[in-house]
Amino acid sequence: MLSDLLQNNRRWSEGRRRDDPDYFGRLAALQRPEYLWIGCSDSRVPANVITGLEPGEVFVHRNIANLVHRGDLNLLSVLEFAVDILEVRHVIVCGHHGCGGVRAAMEPHRHGVIDHWLQPIRDIADNAEAELRHLATGEARNDRLCELSVRSQVTNLARTPILRDAWARGADLRLHGWVYGLSDGLLHDLHCDVDSLLAADARRPVA
Repeated sequence: MLSDLLQNNRRWSEGRRRDDPDYFGRLAALQRPEYLWIGCSDSRVPANVITGLEPGEVFVHRNIANLVHRGDLNLLSVLEFAVDILEVRHVIVCGHHGCGGVRAAMEPHRHGVIDHWLQPIRDIADNAEAELRHLATGEARNDRLCELSVRSQVTNLARTPILRDAWARGADLRLHGWVYGLSDGLLHDLHCDVDSLLAADARRPVA
Protein backbone atom coordinates (compact mmCIF):
# COMPACT_ATOMS: atom_id res chain seq x y z
CA MET A 1 0.00 0.00 0.00
CA LEU A 2 1.22 3.51 -0.79
CA SER A 3 0.23 4.62 2.70
CA ASP A 4 2.83 2.21 4.06
CA LEU A 5 5.54 4.03 2.12
CA LEU A 6 4.48 7.37 3.57
CA GLN A 7 4.45 5.93 7.08
CA ASN A 8 7.90 4.41 6.51
CA ASN A 9 9.14 7.81 5.38
CA ARG A 10 7.81 9.53 8.49
CA ARG A 11 9.46 6.97 10.75
CA TRP A 12 12.73 7.34 8.85
CA SER A 13 12.63 11.14 9.02
CA GLU A 14 11.80 11.13 12.73
CA GLY A 15 14.60 8.68 13.43
CA ARG A 16 17.13 10.76 11.54
CA ARG A 17 16.13 13.96 13.34
CA ARG A 18 16.17 12.21 16.69
CA ASP A 19 19.69 10.89 16.13
CA ASP A 20 21.02 14.05 14.48
CA PRO A 21 18.87 17.22 14.73
CA ASP A 22 20.98 19.00 12.07
CA TYR A 23 20.90 16.14 9.54
CA PHE A 24 18.38 17.58 7.08
CA GLY A 25 19.72 21.09 7.47
CA ARG A 26 23.13 19.94 6.28
CA LEU A 27 21.62 18.03 3.37
CA ALA A 28 19.56 21.01 2.27
CA ALA A 29 22.50 23.40 2.44
CA LEU A 30 24.91 21.74 0.03
CA GLN A 31 25.34 18.84 -2.36
CA ARG A 32 29.01 17.99 -2.83
CA PRO A 33 29.39 14.27 -3.56
CA GLU A 34 32.73 12.83 -4.64
CA TYR A 35 31.14 10.04 -6.68
CA LEU A 36 28.96 9.69 -9.73
CA TRP A 37 27.39 6.24 -9.90
CA ILE A 38 26.13 4.93 -13.25
CA GLY A 39 24.25 1.77 -12.40
CA CYS A 40 21.47 -0.54 -13.46
CA SER A 41 17.83 0.26 -12.78
CA ASP A 42 17.47 -3.10 -11.03
CA SER A 43 15.83 -2.46 -7.65
CA ARG A 44 18.19 -4.94 -5.98
CA VAL A 45 21.24 -2.72 -6.58
CA PRO A 46 20.74 0.57 -4.68
CA ALA A 47 23.95 2.59 -4.82
CA ASN A 48 23.78 4.15 -1.33
CA VAL A 49 22.93 0.90 0.40
CA ILE A 50 25.55 -1.39 -1.11
CA THR A 51 28.34 1.20 -0.73
CA GLY A 52 27.38 2.24 2.79
CA LEU A 53 27.09 5.90 1.74
CA GLU A 54 24.68 8.48 3.10
CA PRO A 55 22.31 10.65 1.03
CA GLY A 56 24.33 13.49 -0.47
CA GLU A 57 27.50 11.41 -0.82
CA VAL A 58 26.83 9.89 -4.24
CA PHE A 59 25.21 11.33 -7.37
CA VAL A 60 23.29 8.59 -9.18
CA HIS A 61 22.22 7.82 -12.72
CA ARG A 62 20.54 4.49 -13.46
CA ASN A 63 19.28 2.84 -16.61
CA ILE A 64 18.59 -0.67 -17.84
CA ALA A 65 21.87 -2.62 -17.92
CA ASN A 66 23.94 0.47 -16.98
CA LEU A 67 24.71 1.42 -20.57
CA VAL A 68 26.51 4.52 -21.84
CA HIS A 69 24.88 5.43 -25.14
CA ARG A 70 26.77 8.30 -26.75
CA GLY A 71 23.50 9.96 -27.78
CA ASP A 72 21.74 9.60 -24.42
CA LEU A 73 21.13 13.21 -23.44
CA ASN A 74 19.82 12.16 -20.04
CA LEU A 75 23.08 10.45 -19.12
CA LEU A 76 25.23 13.13 -20.76
CA SER A 77 23.41 15.87 -18.82
CA VAL A 78 23.97 14.02 -15.56
CA LEU A 79 27.61 13.46 -16.46
CA GLU A 80 28.19 17.11 -17.35
CA PHE A 81 26.53 18.33 -14.16
CA ALA A 82 28.47 15.87 -12.02
CA VAL A 83 31.82 16.66 -13.61
CA ASP A 84 31.56 20.39 -14.29
CA ILE A 85 29.32 21.61 -11.45
CA LEU A 86 29.64 19.09 -8.63
CA GLU A 87 33.27 18.35 -9.52
CA VAL A 88 33.06 14.69 -8.60
CA ARG A 89 36.39 12.88 -8.45
CA HIS A 90 35.21 9.37 -9.28
CA VAL A 91 32.77 8.08 -11.89
CA ILE A 92 31.79 4.46 -11.24
CA VAL A 93 30.04 2.28 -13.80
CA CYS A 94 28.56 -0.61 -11.84
CA GLY A 95 26.88 -3.61 -13.40
CA HIS A 96 25.68 -6.69 -11.60
CA HIS A 97 25.74 -10.42 -12.14
CA GLY A 98 22.39 -11.87 -13.10
CA CYS A 99 21.43 -8.70 -14.97
CA GLY A 100 18.03 -9.13 -16.62
CA GLY A 101 18.89 -6.57 -19.28
CA VAL A 102 21.95 -8.51 -20.35
CA ARG A 103 19.93 -11.72 -20.35
CA ALA A 104 17.19 -10.12 -22.45
CA ALA A 105 19.76 -8.87 -24.96
CA MET A 106 20.85 -12.44 -25.63
CA GLU A 107 17.42 -14.03 -25.90
CA PRO A 108 16.37 -14.99 -29.45
CA HIS A 109 12.91 -13.39 -29.36
CA ARG A 110 11.97 -9.72 -29.56
CA HIS A 111 11.04 -7.62 -26.53
CA GLY A 112 10.10 -4.31 -28.16
CA VAL A 113 11.77 -0.90 -27.88
CA ILE A 114 14.21 -2.26 -25.31
CA ASP A 115 15.88 -4.28 -28.09
CA HIS A 116 17.26 -1.04 -29.54
CA TRP A 117 18.58 0.04 -26.14
CA LEU A 118 20.30 -3.31 -25.56
CA GLN A 119 21.96 -3.56 -28.98
CA PRO A 120 25.43 -2.62 -27.64
CA ILE A 121 25.37 -5.71 -25.43
CA ARG A 122 24.74 -7.92 -28.45
CA ASP A 123 27.64 -6.22 -30.22
CA ILE A 124 29.92 -6.92 -27.25
CA ALA A 125 28.77 -10.54 -27.19
CA ASP A 126 29.55 -10.90 -30.90
CA ASN A 127 33.09 -9.60 -30.35
CA ALA A 128 33.60 -11.92 -27.37
CA GLU A 129 31.88 -14.95 -28.91
CA ALA A 130 34.95 -17.20 -28.66
CA GLU A 131 35.47 -16.44 -24.97
CA LEU A 132 31.79 -16.77 -24.05
CA ARG A 133 31.36 -20.02 -25.96
CA HIS A 134 33.87 -21.80 -23.71
CA LEU A 135 32.05 -20.98 -20.48
CA ALA A 136 30.18 -23.94 -19.03
CA THR A 137 26.76 -22.48 -18.26
CA GLY A 138 24.38 -19.82 -19.47
CA GLU A 139 24.65 -18.12 -16.08
CA ALA A 140 28.45 -17.96 -16.38
CA ARG A 141 28.15 -16.50 -19.88
CA ASN A 142 25.64 -13.91 -18.67
CA ASP A 143 27.84 -12.88 -15.77
CA ARG A 144 30.95 -12.59 -17.93
CA LEU A 145 29.02 -10.55 -20.47
CA CYS A 146 27.93 -8.22 -17.64
CA GLU A 147 31.62 -7.66 -16.83
CA LEU A 148 32.63 -7.14 -20.46
CA SER A 149 29.80 -4.64 -20.87
CA VAL A 150 30.92 -2.62 -17.85
CA ARG A 151 34.43 -2.40 -19.28
CA SER A 152 32.98 -1.22 -22.59
CA GLN A 153 30.88 1.45 -20.88
CA VAL A 154 33.96 2.81 -19.10
CA THR A 155 35.64 3.12 -22.49
CA ASN A 156 32.59 4.87 -23.92
CA LEU A 157 32.64 7.36 -21.04
CA ALA A 158 36.35 8.02 -21.50
CA ARG A 159 35.71 9.02 -25.10
CA THR A 160 33.00 11.60 -24.35
CA PRO A 161 33.91 15.26 -24.93
CA ILE A 162 32.75 16.02 -21.37
CA LEU A 163 35.43 13.87 -19.79
CA ARG A 164 38.10 14.65 -22.38
CA ASP A 165 37.62 18.37 -21.75
CA ALA A 166 37.77 17.81 -17.99
CA TRP A 167 41.08 15.97 -18.24
CA ALA A 168 42.43 18.57 -20.69
CA ARG A 169 41.89 21.29 -18.09
CA GLY A 170 43.60 19.20 -15.41
CA ALA A 171 40.62 17.80 -13.51
CA ASP A 172 41.46 15.12 -10.95
CA LEU A 173 38.95 12.59 -12.21
CA ARG A 174 39.03 8.81 -12.46
CA LEU A 175 36.66 6.32 -14.11
CA HIS A 176 36.08 2.88 -12.60
CA GLY A 177 34.28 -0.29 -13.62
CA TRP A 178 32.75 -2.49 -10.93
CA VAL A 179 30.38 -5.42 -10.80
CA TYR A 180 28.06 -6.35 -7.94
CA GLY A 181 27.28 -9.91 -6.92
CA LEU A 182 23.62 -10.44 -6.11
CA SER A 183 24.44 -13.79 -4.50
CA ASP A 184 26.93 -12.41 -1.95
CA GLY A 185 26.35 -8.64 -1.85
CA LEU A 186 29.96 -7.87 -2.73
CA LEU A 187 31.37 -5.31 -5.15
CA HIS A 188 34.26 -6.34 -7.37
CA ASP A 189 36.72 -4.00 -9.08
CA LEU A 190 37.21 -4.92 -12.75
CA HIS A 191 40.49 -2.96 -12.87
CA CYS A 192 39.65 -0.92 -15.95
CA ASP A 193 40.29 2.55 -14.52
CA VAL A 194 40.86 5.56 -16.76
CA ASP A 195 42.31 8.74 -15.27
CA SER A 196 43.74 10.85 -18.09
CA LEU A 197 43.57 11.72 -21.78
CA LEU A 198 46.56 9.47 -22.36
CA ALA A 199 44.83 6.53 -20.72
CA ALA A 200 41.60 7.29 -22.59
CA ASP A 201 43.40 7.36 -25.94
CA ALA A 202 44.89 3.96 -25.16
CA ARG A 203 41.45 2.41 -24.83
CA ARG A 204 39.65 1.06 -27.86
CA PRO A 205 35.88 0.69 -28.03
CA VAL A 206 34.68 -2.90 -27.59
CA ALA A 207 31.56 -2.35 -29.67
